[in-house]
Amino acid sequence: MRYFLRLSYDGTDFHGWQRQPNAPSVQQKIEEALGTVLRHDTPVTGAGRTDTGVHAREMYAHFDSDTTFDPEGLKRSLNNMCGHSIAIHDILRVKDDAHARFDATARTYQYRIITRKDPFQDRYAWRLQQIPDLDVMNWAAALLLLTADFTSFAKLHGDAKTNICNVSNAAWTIDEASGVITFTITADRFLRNMVRAVVGTLIEVGRHKLSIPEFRQVIRAKDRCEAGMSVPAKGLFLTRIEYPDDIFKV
Repeated sequence: MRYFLRLSYDGTDFHGWQRQPNAPSVQQKIEEALGTVLRHDTPVTGAGRTDTGVHAREMYAHFDSDTTFDPEGLKRSLNNMCGHSIAIHDILRVKDDAHARFDATARTYQYRIITRKDPFQDRYAWRLQQIPDLDVMNWAAALLLLTADFTSFAKLHGDAKTNICNVSNAAWTIDEASGVITFTITADRFLRNMVRAVVGTLIEVGRHKLSIPEFRQVIRAKDRCEAGMSVPAKGLFLTRIEYPDDIFKV
């Protein structure tokens, strides 16, 4: 039988989601805990592959098991074994052919920026010296909704079969009380390093080092070398993954 895990994690101390030969990963930690509790090897397939240092407020992963277990009891055991950086929120029975990665219809990421020193934010946000021009950054971000090919923001020599993505939301906001600036982007799929490259390029627009027409040309160039820097991983969060309702079994 197939189950979905709904979880979150602080990616600071992990080398990304995917299992690595000589470095700790979120996938490895969960697989080891599941294998111990269920007493059989339990491979886990995630909804995506977050990079080293990237966090997830909401991640899904699936695993198969014919072992009878109490979902609440298994959740407690996994939370006790996975350490303080990983939290398992739900264990959900799904259709036997449901797939955490391929059945996802949309994913949302957020990138957080701060402009003043804050020891309680520094681990989870990138600090800039001054607030960029959010209005012009939002004008540029709106162009992403009209874009199909995101090659200019894809990691060079990546293994994606296509660089086509459908972005349905991209916007900058600021919380006046905390001063935290947040970029939110939703799409049907994302390329490796795409969000961090998009943010880095939009920051150039917000600093008036890149005009709107020049940003449009970056998109059209389909060349990663034309886009801006890749911003630090620590400010990036996977925040939501959406699925069709009919894959979940009551």
